[in-house]
Amino acid sequence: MGRPLVADIDLDALRHNYRLARDLAPSSQALAVIKADAYGHGAVACAHALNDLAPAFAVACIEEAESLRRGGIDKPIVLLEGIFSRDELPRVEELGLWLSVHSEWQVEALLAFRPRAPIPTWIKVDSGMHRLGFAPEHLPSVWHRLQDAPDRVSGLHLMSHFATADLLDDDYFQHQLARINELATSLDAPTCLANSPATLAWPRAHGAWNRPGVMLYGSNPLEGGNDASRKLKPVMTLRSEIIAIRDIEAGEPVGYGGRWKAPRRSRIGVVAAGYGDGYDRHAIDGTPVLVEGQRTCLVGKVSMDMLTVDLTDLPQAGIGSRVVLWGQDRDGEILSIDEVASYCDTISYTLLTGILPRVPRHYHGGVQADEA
Repeated sequence: MGRPLVADIDLDALRHNYRLARDLAPSSQALAVIKADAYGHGAVACAHALNDLAPAFAVACIEEAESLRRGGIDKPIVLLEGIFSRDELPRVEELGLWLSVHSEWQVEALLAFRPRAPIPTWIKVDSGMHRLGFAPEHLPSVWHRLQDAPDRVSGLHLMSHFATADLLDDDYFQHQLARINELATSLDAPTCLANSPATLAWPRAHGAWNRPGVMLYGSNPLEGGNDASRKLKPVMTLRSEIIAIRDIEAGEPVGYGGRWKAPRRSRIGVVAAGYGDGYDRHAIDGTPVLVEGQRTCLVGKVSMDMLTVDLTDLPQAGIGSRVVLWGQDRDGEILSIDEVASYCDTISYTLLTGILPRVPRHYHGGVQADEA
């Protein structure tokens, strides 16, 4: 059987979450974001699971798109960061990719290229994130230059990214939305604005396309959540087993540096999982863990290959007892990755994308007939 640490990937849950994104915005198309290897879930497997539902996918770079094409995915793929050098354009054409542009040199490269068919292109505007995109005052000239090159460019859209859509009452979000909507109206431009939090909570930001990302994998991106986010289902369950048990006296330390000391006579379980697998070393004492479907917690620092949990109040637990580090136990108990992330002073994105290759992914579900 080998080491018991496994990342179970529930493709039915992935499909459920995609349908939720789609149904929250019935007038929009939902671009399934599967960059960073589908947030650690396996991009090719997730794309195949969504292939009959999603009209298009989105990745960060051409290498990710090439991996999907090699894996048999032939739907449109948007390069969210566009090209990194002009010599990528022939490959963009060959793979049939959709392009985003956010810098003047990309526009110049695209206008100098001679594709056999025009390339669908989305223009990024910096509405306030101050990361990528054209300043709003410069955007109209870029739009018109590309619009005037129908032999090179097609399907122009306006794209932007929100800095604070996860906050349910935020003036800066309203400021960004107003800026982009003013531009879109003046240009009569279709838009792609809504990321996961805006898809879940801000219908006014829904455009021709939305970009659900982390919500597809069951993580709640909203501060506090709402009725829609509470319908999300976890896609990844990181599970392992107890491989050893120690009985220690009150005052005895556990783990490197003796950070945690037993407040009473305690029973400690050793779990096959550590930071060498991607479990966050910054997890503090008290980080929740499920053992045989019951909540307990991490005690002591996470090691490279192991971590330790308190079994004192779980007398039924023993060698081989099942452990869920996040996700859903087989009895239905859920330990949210968002809750675990909060104990690590991070976000779910870093935990999901941080699971390393030595952790096997086991896939199940993913029917290919849309039930909706």
